[in-house]
Amino acid sequence: MHNPKKDAADMAEKRRRIQDAAFSLFVQGSIESVSLEKVARASGVGIATLYRYFGSKPDLVMAISVEQWRGVMQNFASFGGGREDWTGAQRFVYFLDSLLMLYRNNRNLLRFNQLFNIYMQGLDGNGRRIDAYSLMIDGLGEIFQKTWEKGYADGTIRPDIPWEYAFSTSLHLMLAALTRYAVGLLYRMPSGSDPEAELRALRDMLMMRYTTPLGRQQDCAEYPNSFHEIEQVI
Repeated sequence: MHNPKKDAADMAEKRRRIQDAAFSLFVQGSIESVSLEKVARASGVGIATLYRYFGSKPDLVMAISVEQWRGVMQNFASFGGGREDWTGAQRFVYFLDSLLMLYRNNRNLLRFNQLFNIYMQGLDGNGRRIDAYSLMIDGLGEIFQKTWEKGYADGTIRPDIPWEYAFSTSLHLMLAALTRYAVGLLYRMPSGSDPEAELRALRDMLMMRYTTPLGRQQDCAEYPNSFHEIEQVI
C-alpha cells in the first residue's frame, strides 16, 4: 500500500546519503576531481537516481553548501538573543568564539568552503557565479547589527565604527585565517606552534579594535581568555 510519509522519508534519507558521500569525497581531494558516478557508487545509488535528486554537479555542490552552513547558522543565531543580560562586547566575543569553534569541531567544512569557492568561480553561465559567503551570512548581518546597536547603547562597542564595516572585516578575516589553518597552509616554527592559540590571538586583536575600554573590562565568565591580557602588552 502506498505510504506518502514513508516515501518522503525514504527520499530524504537517500538525498542525505548522496550529500554525505559527496561531501566526504570532495574534502578528500577536490570537487573537480570527483565524478558523479563516483558519488553514486559511494552513496549506494544508481547514477540515474542521483540525477533525479540533483540535475547536475553544481546543483549537488550548492545543495551541500546550503545544508552544511544551515546547521552552523542555527548555532550562530543564538548569539543575537539568547542572553539578554549580555553586553554588546560579550555578544561580539561570543560571535568570534563561535567562529573559532568551526576550526575545533568542523575543519572539513572549512576545507569544503575553500573548494566550493574555487569550484563556483570556475563555472560559466547559468547564473552560478555567486558570492559563496552569501550562503552562510543570510540573516547573520541583521543579528550582528542588533549586537552592535546594543554595544553602542551600553558603551562597550566603539561608536565611531559602523556595524557593516565591523561585520565584514571580522567575518572575512576570521574565516580566511580559519580556512588557512584548516587546510594546513601554515608556517611551522621549529619549536612547534599552537594553532588554536594563534587563532585566539586574532580574536583578541579584533576585540581590541572594536570594543571600548569598558567592554574590555567586562567580567566575561564565559570567555575568560586573552583579550584582557593582550591589552596589558600593547
